[in-house]
Amino acid sequence: MSLRRTFLKKIGLGFFTMPLISWNSNEKEQNMASKIVQIKPLGFQWETQDPFLFCVHHEDHYPKGNEQLGPDTSLSGRYLGQDFIVKDGFRMYHGTEVPGFPGHPHRGFETITVVREGLVDHADSTGACGRYGNGDVQWMTAGKGVQHSEMFPCLNADKDNPLELFQIWLNLPAKSKMVEPHFKMLWSENVPKKTYNDTSGYATHLEVLVGSFQELKASSAPPNSWAATDINEVAVWNIQLEAHATFSLPAAGKGINRTVYYYFGNDLQIEGQVIPNYHAVIVDAEQELTLQNAGELAKILVLQGKPINEPVVQHGPFVMNSKDEIYQAFTDYQRTLFGGWPWPKNDQVHARELGRFAKHSDGTEEVKG
Repeated sequence: MSLRRTFLKKIGLGFFTMPLISWNSNEKEQNMASKIVQIKPLGFQWETQDPFLFCVHHEDHYPKGNEQLGPDTSLSGRYLGQDFIVKDGFRMYHGTEVPGFPGHPHRGFETITVVREGLVDHADSTGACGRYGNGDVQWMTAGKGVQHSEMFPCLNADKDNPLELFQIWLNLPAKSKMVEPHFKMLWSENVPKKTYNDTSGYATHLEVLVGSFQELKASSAPPNSWAATDINEVAVWNIQLEAHATFSLPAAGKGINRTVYYYFGNDLQIEGQVIPNYHAVIVDAEQELTLQNAGELAKILVLQGKPINEPVVQHGPFVMNSKDEIYQAFTDYQRTLFGGWPWPKNDQVHARELGRFAKHSDGTEEVKG
């Protein structure tokens, strides 16, 4: 069966149907007088605010790897191809041998993949590929259409292969939805990091993955990204508060959306209000915000940005402004395969001995080892 027919069959089964989850604006308006606007529990897909489409937090504890770079354990009892239930500490996702997401198309938005631990193998229809992780960030503009695979190879044959990452979908404005595909690497060594000590000497560690924070500024965004314009104040921050630490988020500009995701810990307070573990908090970004941690460690992801304020119509891997544009995306994919698939396997992984690297479609290579 051809890749195109396989994709269309899976679309019919809802294989790529990932409905966009966004905050209810009416609920948000109910409490605008407070710095805390809304608190909600987190599911597998995290609810987001415009200009973000959604965020997913993957955390898996893969065992040692086999010769094929898959988990060296029985996969029986799993719904391979759509294995999203944690079993023995991990999921296979859409992988059948190696966990991950085999080749699939996108159009109309950007993916920002933040790998906290472990490594990801990338391959795409432009001929680009790479292996990145352990603090690296990959930023891919799908634009008019690209296929890519994101596999999680179990490279360690003699010990476990833990993996933790965030994948964030950032929308593109209508004027940029049909730009040429593009990807760039934000290597861990170049991610701005700083430790802040409060008045009692307790530490908070900050990573600026996208955008800026005071004097810290991340690498520039892809040229057609909504984040490429500073006035949009798009930012992604990863923050870790040590026990008893207090930390402040500065006020953003007028009309900026900001969400605080509390994904690890047990005793965080925001403006004196206790926040349950694994909850998201919409805050008034125009006011400074005080975070206080009384637990052992608190981990927080912050997404902020100026809303695009355009219609969003999404079906599976395509995010456009109208239903007609979605229909056109399916037609174009059936006709062109967004450039085809130049790799021998739909779940392409690279040689075990390779380290972190990126090879771009123009032939440029980056090697990090």
